[in-house]
Amino acid sequence: MAAKLVADSTLYHLAPRGFWKKFRDAVVVNPEISSGLPLPSVHRYPQPASRPERYATPATKASDPAQNPYWKRDVRRAYPRLSVVTQDQLSTFLLQKPVQASVSAPGESKDNSTEASSVPVAQQTAKDLPSAIAAAAKEGKLFSESKLPPQPPSSFKRWTPQNSPDAPHDPNAYFPMSLVH
Repeated sequence: MAAKLVADSTLYHLAPRGFWKKFRDAVVVNPEISSGLPLPSVHRYPQPASRPERYATPATKASDPAQNPYWKRDVRRAYPRLSVVTQDQLSTFLLQKPVQASVSAPGESKDNSTEASSVPVAQQTAKDLPSAIAAAAKEGKLFSESKLPPQPPSSFKRWTPQNSPDAPHDPNAYFPMSLVH
């Protein structure tokens, strides 16, 4: 009679010995079932933690404390920086008017000096703030609907609705929809 080829459940798995083997045989429903714990010498080679050398973290720029200070890595304290406008700067901003300087075409310069081709810059003397406000008030309204005050810069553009051409429909039909983009 030929022997059946059957996989031995205990061949590659740990099995209890001694008292725990007797206890397992008495308690387990099917004592032929494997424990499920593989033998480390058979299944994993080399075995975990059996290598003699130790792992060393490779040196990088971030591992050098002299080149990686804490304040560069600390994102919790990355506060917004304040900007300061002095009264002299504010008075010059109030008195400034946009002046379009005329620039001659490249071939039109009468002489080759740099003065003829340079753009004249209007220099304003700094006044104290109360006199600058009084001078701006004499000129009339500072801001109107056509001349708006400056706005702080924004990282996103504001959406303004614009009408799109209507979707194709029967010209005699009631079409209450208005397309906007």
